[in-house]
Amino acid sequence: MADFAGLIQKKRDGGEHTGEELSQLVSGFMCGDMPDYQMSAWLMAVVFRGLTPAETLALNDAEVASGERLDLGVLGRPVVDKHSTGGVGDKVTMVLAPLVASCGVIFGKMSGRGLGHTGGTIDKLESIPGFVTEMGPERFRELLGTVGVCVAGQSSRLAPADGRIYALRDVTATVDSNPLVAASIMSKKIASGAAAVVMDVKMGRGAFIRNRGQAAGVFSLMKMIGEARGIAVRGIISPMDAPLGRAVGNALEVAEAVEALRGEGPPDLMAVVRKLAVLSLESSDAGLSGDAAGELLDQRLAEGAALAKFGEWVEAQGGDTAFIDNPGALPQASHVLTVRADRSGFVGVVDALEVGLAARDLGAGRLKKGDRVDSAVGVRIETVAGDEVSAGDLLASVHASSPESGAAAAARVAAAISIALVPPEAGWRLVEL
Repeated sequence: MADFAGLIQKKRDGGEHTGEELSQLVSGFMCGDMPDYQMSAWLMAVVFRGLTPAETLALNDAEVASGERLDLGVLGRPVVDKHSTGGVGDKVTMVLAPLVASCGVIFGKMSGRGLGHTGGTIDKLESIPGFVTEMGPERFRELLGTVGVCVAGQSSRLAPADGRIYALRDVTATVDSNPLVAASIMSKKIASGAAAVVMDVKMGRGAFIRNRGQAAGVFSLMKMIGEARGIAVRGIISPMDAPLGRAVGNALEVAEAVEALRGEGPPDLMAVVRKLAVLSLESSDAGLSGDAAGELLDQRLAEGAALAKFGEWVEAQGGDTAFIDNPGALPQASHVLTVRADRSGFVGVVDALEVGLAARDLGAGRLKKGDRVDSAVGVRIETVAGDEVSAGDLLASVHASSPESGAAAAARVAAAISIALVPPEAGWRLVEL
């Protein structure tokens, strides 16, 4: 048996692990030889001492090796995947996936559920009546081959060590480490068989990443891992100081994704979608880049091909498509409360973190893994920074399961939206990495 205490001490003292030592740590943890408390101690040592690029790559390899690796080569074409580091109102995947697929690019993603104030794509998709996200690798491959798009729940058979290690990180304050983040994300992408990954690194109040240095640092590590293992990685840093788009909550975000696919999406959402879609086409076998890629994407939206592909995708995964023409077919909250301006002026800040926490407390998110989410509840923001408002104007609507929970969330949302005498300075825009 490996000397796990010695390996913890080595990292605590700033030493560099060999690939074999990292493999021993991960395999020992998975088989039970290394208990949770020792892995937790090692994770905390990493937070303080860091990992070199070589160690980060070796940790990623060990996490991939802990489970199966999905072979998508049988499709005969590269599969593009996408990852977001988490935010509030982030329904990008539901718009991006069918848009890219409508251009003839295969888009496949194994996604997760929400935790805390950030939402999860699987929870959002499961608010569609009948939509199935749990499936085996064979069904995942089949849908990629026939429909050209599939988003499924993360398989426990792929990089299972990452799932167990992340569960410890979440409860031991060791999430915030660029090497651990990069190895975790890329272990799942490599194991799920993607040929290319586009990354949306969220930065701001509502994100886990709060500054440009951390955002660029974690992306560079993910790119390094991808290139070392034959996966093309492109990405952007996108703002997350305010919620993305207008809707925050599972069914509410599905409805907004449909609006976006009709060409009626909020400008901030569509800017992120379009940039990631261009990067997806450039990373695929479509043979398009730059303006040509953008023109094709605009055409697919305008002619309704992206919305049609969305309907095909939803139906293929068992969903009832009635909501596409009738949003009332999605789960509806029993109580809707309004938040109105208490004075005239200009909207200054719409705090993404506070809005996300309000939606979580309504039941749209989780305090811990395993909590049940309420698909119908959430918040819809009706104004953005810089808008001029008068006293009594609608700022937001709160969709709740009870008057009491709605009132508490409405108070929090009201406090999250500031009104100033002068317009705020323009915020920063997304940046390609």
